[in-house]
Amino acid sequence: MTDANAQGTAAHTQPTSDSSGRTAPNRPAAITRHYDAPDADCVRGSEYSEILALETEQRKRAADHRRKRFHAHPEREHADHGRPAQERSHGERHGHGKGHGMHHGHRLDEDSGLAHIRRDLAESVATRADSLTAILKAIHAHPETAYEEYFASRTLVDAVREAYPNLSIEYPAFGLDTAFKVELTSADYDPTKHRTIAILSEYDALPGIGHGCGHNVIAVSGLGAFLALADALATGPEAFSGRVLYYGTPAEESDAGKELMARAGAFEQVDAAIMVHPYFMDVADQAWLGRRECRVTFTGVSVHASSHPFMGRNALDAANLAYQGLGLLRQQIPGSDRIHAIIDHGGDAPNLIPASASLHINIRSKYAPTLRALSRRVEEVLRGAALMAGVSAEVTWDSSPMTMPVRTNRPLLKRWVSAQRSVGRHPYPPGTVSDTLAASTDFGNVSLRVPGIHPLIQIAPEGTGMHTVEFAHCADTPAAVDAALDAAFGLASVALDFLVDDELAQAVRADFEASGGAVDVEGYFSGM
Repeated sequence: MTDANAQGTAAHTQPTSDSSGRTAPNRPAAITRHYDAPDADCVRGSEYSEILALETEQRKRAADHRRKRFHAHPEREHADHGRPAQERSHGERHGHGKGHGMHHGHRLDEDSGLAHIRRDLAESVATRADSLTAILKAIHAHPETAYEEYFASRTLVDAVREAYPNLSIEYPAFGLDTAFKVELTSADYDPTKHRTIAILSEYDALPGIGHGCGHNVIAVSGLGAFLALADALATGPEAFSGRVLYYGTPAEESDAGKELMARAGAFEQVDAAIMVHPYFMDVADQAWLGRRECRVTFTGVSVHASSHPFMGRNALDAANLAYQGLGLLRQQIPGSDRIHAIIDHGGDAPNLIPASASLHINIRSKYAPTLRALSRRVEEVLRGAALMAGVSAEVTWDSSPMTMPVRTNRPLLKRWVSAQRSVGRHPYPPGTVSDTLAASTDFGNVSLRVPGIHPLIQIAPEGTGMHTVEFAHCADTPAAVDAALDAAFGLASVALDFLVDDELAQAVRADFEASGGAVDVEGYFSGM
């Protein structure tokens, strides 16, 4: 057979030596042909990318229209609209050279009684901008993968110790070498009267890519927010009453460090938890899917594949049937759900009926109940494949902890949006970005235990995919620095509101309970 696209290679036969040094008989060299994919020079999925971009643009326009129509003072709110935050200078957005209280350009809410404290928060972020920037860049330059984030965690802890050596710090914490806990309390803190909010920092990187998810930005956002609140208390002990916990949370990318921390009690005395994630646009909320891992091993009977195949039970047949069954199941699930799998073992030799074969499967879903339902359907497919092939099956779920869908607390999210508008950012509302682009995060495990938010802030041009080299580059740019500083102020402002505003706290709790209340995450799938 010949093919214009086939490239064949062959070597001359040469004597070879076995492990004992003896010369083995000459063998004909193997012939290998390589076939280029017919569309190898095309960008796969480009048509879908164009559709998703158009869909996002339409939703953005609708959001802009609503904002212009219903905002009471459009001329004030939209002074910078159409001019991305990344294009405004750091001085414009953080007020360098301006008077006290003007560090975040737009209005502060004078009616809330917190305007002077917000000015202190803004002042703190602006004053610490150089040191925060240096930390952002240092963590970016030292990418560390799950549970290996020694440099990043130590750098953040050292920054807190340098600023406030008397604060209570646990490092390591919660049984994880690279997790930490820092506690800040007001002088009058009473756990029976006052609330606790946790600010979370991630800092792990991706193998081979580095900070392609921008966790160095998350790290500095949390650190800046915590130090701003500590500065506010140092300036005026009456700034707020309550407790702020600053958590370093390892291993979000390839595991679920927050779930392990939760099982060690990290969130048992927490009333709310907040963090922020970098993205390719400012969005108040985005769908984050729950994710579970499943491994199945099929065990059959191995015999000679030619002389006695009728005496065997083919485990690879079961794996093949399972893989096809999962593919067919995709037709019957919502578009936001995901099933992806590989056959990671299919036998040892083609002349033996495989006695063992296995699959490694990930599933994702937008809601906890649908994730549980999808888990049942997947396990039924695996059991059915074993039955058809006449083999046994061993199914193991969550050898790495599952991540749950994020449940966003709407009252807290409104305060985040308000704070971001005050620094010249205008986060688009939930639903702007298609659920088709949804990923997963272990913050979902936190958000089902306590009220929380996980908004997104722009560091990259629109359409830049996370977990890419391009996004990693964007995580070490002036846009990333500006986003980290804006996010630090935003998180600090939300934390302040939650600790001081009793009506907000009641609304936060009511929204959390109306959304299903606290979930037994650890035991959620035990009765599946």
